[in-house]
Amino acid sequence: MTAPDIDWRVIREEQRPGPLQMALDETAAATAGSGGPATVRTYRWDPSCLSLGYGQNPDTVDWEACDRAGVDVTRRQTGGGGIYHDAVGDVAYSIAVPADAVPGTLLDAYHQLCEPILDAFDRLGIDADYVEEAVPELYHPACYLRELHPAHDVVAAGRKIAGNAQYRTRDAVVQHGSLAYSVNAAAHLDVFADPPVDAEGFSERVIGIDEVADADRSTAVSALETSLSAWVRSGVADGGGSVDTDGSWTDAELDRARELAAEKYRDDDWVRSRRGGGDRE
Repeated sequence: MTAPDIDWRVIREEQRPGPLQMALDETAAATAGSGGPATVRTYRWDPSCLSLGYGQNPDTVDWEACDRAGVDVTRRQTGGGGIYHDAVGDVAYSIAVPADAVPGTLLDAYHQLCEPILDAFDRLGIDADYVEEAVPELYHPACYLRELHPAHDVVAAGRKIAGNAQYRTRDAVVQHGSLAYSVNAAAHLDVFADPPVDAEGFSERVIGIDEVADADRSTAVSALETSLSAWVRSGVADGGGSVDTDGSWTDAELDRARELAAEKYRDDDWVRSRRGGGDRE
């Protein structure tokens, strides 16, 4: 962290519906940007959820298939393609910090905030890093099937294992992402309308932690939480401030997040309308 005297909280994995998880990210950004604590957290999508990228065309979604499977659909503040977040196979995190705590350029900030993610893979004994060279796109609407780029795509054994994205408000930066624990290729593809890739093709592009490490899901979550906590403590030691490694939301934050989830992240005008303006990263 480049700004001193930041107070931090680490919120351990919570199970909540996707629209509420996205609302909590926005709420955490507001808290961090207004002088409250910065937040790092792990979370679980419950039920499974498709999160659309900020500018994604809703016509790329198979809405009936999502309804049949009981899959929630929401829209992220971040750009990129849609991601199916399996309630078991996905391990999610987010980091919300004041804007002046990270580099001003998106890529530099991205690499700084990805440090604990790469460390988590290392703790699991997984050789994961940014892809060495570009890999062509297979299907643009799906995040995991887009072009793999050396600047920001994390792979293991040559296949994508994590998706990460970032957005900024005037006063804060939010980075959130998903680590693939176990990949259900058919479920990933079923949420999209007529993807030109089959389950075998998806599995050739995406890999789960359970394929490259002898670790159950709770071990993977623990590794991520440990890495996030160590990263925060290191920043506090360098710059001052405090860290609550067993943090929680305030009642006011939870109330605001529930309002945002109902008014925005579950609202058809937000979810089912193309937001326009192209992709955010």
